[in-house]
Formats: sequence, C-alpha cells, structure tokens
Amino acid sequence: MSISRRQSMVNSDHAKLSIVRQCSLLKISRSSLYYKRMGESSFNLVLMQEIDRAFTEWPFFGVRQMRRYLVSLGYSVGNKRIRRLMRVMGLMAVYQKPRTSVPNPADKRYPYLLRDLSIERSNQVWCADITYIPMRKGFLYLVAIMDWHSRKVLSWSLSNTMDTDFCVLALKQALDKYGIPDIFNTDQGSQFTSFAFTNVLRSNGIRISMDGRGRWLDNVFIERLWRSLKYENVYLNAYESGSEARVGIGKWIAFYNQTRPHSSLAGKTPDNQYHDGFLKAA
Repeated sequence: MSISRRQSMVNSDHAKLSIVRQCSLLKISRSSLYYKRMGESSFNLVLMQEIDRAFTEWPFFGVRQMRRYLVSLGYSVGNKRIRRLMRVMGLMAVYQKPRTSVPNPADKRYPYLLRDLSIERSNQVWCADITYIPMRKGFLYLVAIMDWHSRKVLSWSLSNTMDTDFCVLALKQALDKYGIPDIFNTDQGSQFTSFAFTNVLRSNGIRISMDGRGRWLDNVFIERLWRSLKYENVYLNAYESGSEARVGIGKWIAFYNQTRPHSSLAGKTPDNQYHDGFLKAA
C-alpha cells in the first residue's frame, strides 16, 4: 500500500487510537501528515498546460524543441525549467513515448504477445495506459482499461500521484464488471510491472504482454483515446477541481463508449462493437 494511501487512513477523531498509535500501526511518520508538497506556481501551471497541448500534438518533442516552441509563443523560459516540468508531468520524448511509464529495474518484464496476433473478439485482449490531465490550478493522472477489439473503455481512475493503487483499482473494477480477458497488454511502467498489478492478472489466469521500450505504437488505440479526450473535453473545460474533472471526464467517456461513432469500427460505437464481438465469438 502506498504512503499516501496509508496517510489517508489516519483518523484524527478515532475514539480509541491516538494519532501517534495510528501512525505506528501504519508505519508512517507523524510529521508526514502535516507536510504538504508545495504546488507549482501559476506560471508553471500555464507552461504545463502548453507543454501538454504540444506533446499531445507532437509527442516527439524533447526539451529543446519544447523550449523553442514555448519561446515562439512568447514565454521566457529555459531548458532547465522545461526539463523539470516535463519530468513532473511524466513526459519524455523517447521517440514518441510519454514518460508516464517509468520502469522499475527490480520488476519482472514480460514478452510482447500481440505481434501478428489476429484480434477478432471482445475480451481477447485488454490494454491499459496512464496520461497527464491538466486542470486550471493543478493536475491529475488518469489510467484507463480498454478492450482492444472494440476500443471500449472498461474502467478508469484518477489520482494526484502516479502510484500503483489507482491502477489496481481500475483493473479490479474492469474484471468485476466485464469478466476475464485472455491477454492484458501494457507498457513497462512501474505501475504495470509491480507485483500488486501483475499478481491480480496472474491470479486470474490472464496472460501478460508488455510493449517494447519506447514503442508507443504497441498501444496505439489507447494513445488515440488520450488525444480525443484532451481535445474534445479536457482542454475545452479547464477543470477547477478533481471532483469536477471526475464528473466531466466520466460524462465524456460515457459519450465515447455509447454515442461517438468510430470510423475504424465502420461507424459503430465501442459499446456496439464490444457487444458484437461476443456474438462473433459465439
């Protein structure tokens, strides 16, 4: 369990346990409860929104290209600041791969199983990815679980940190609602290679597939989802709070699944394709 999750479990009004005792049981320091990470300045938040827009459009932009672009927009900024902000946002131009996926060298890697695989039915292959969500006064991270055949978003979760817990939560919600896929594909980010995440997959008999390092095209369908979400919803709304973002993104995902036709699906919605994918397999 992450430190932030354990911190949230402390109850200052507990009838029997003091804060000191709760911290001892949860193995966290009491001082960490009173520490609040300094937020980014308003100028940095503006820069981060511009960086996210640019990276969504041109994911091959590195620090120098990003700085030149921002200078062309009238911002006076150096490489050092851009490098730090892109790191905070989880972005790195590893030949078009967002750095929301930072590998943990200690975790096991799995082979890529989708090469030359014909994906013809729903629940044959699921995938997952994480993206950065800018808000008016801050930012969040969003994870989504998608069915590869239908492009349907099966579950999603928001977090203010890139920990493992919110990814495991989204995975369990998808499994509870939609059943068990044959294969689950992700990149090599530490959230997806972690024991907590892979153990859920292994315990359900799901084969694990992982993209090659820097191979953003291996998960191209969910990358297209992020682009659509940001241009059609996030950038247009500039959410004020996490709760507002959660409601707004939830409404857009429902629209995406149920109403928005896809040219790659012959004009059908992901919901239609997901349902038809079961009929085809029957």
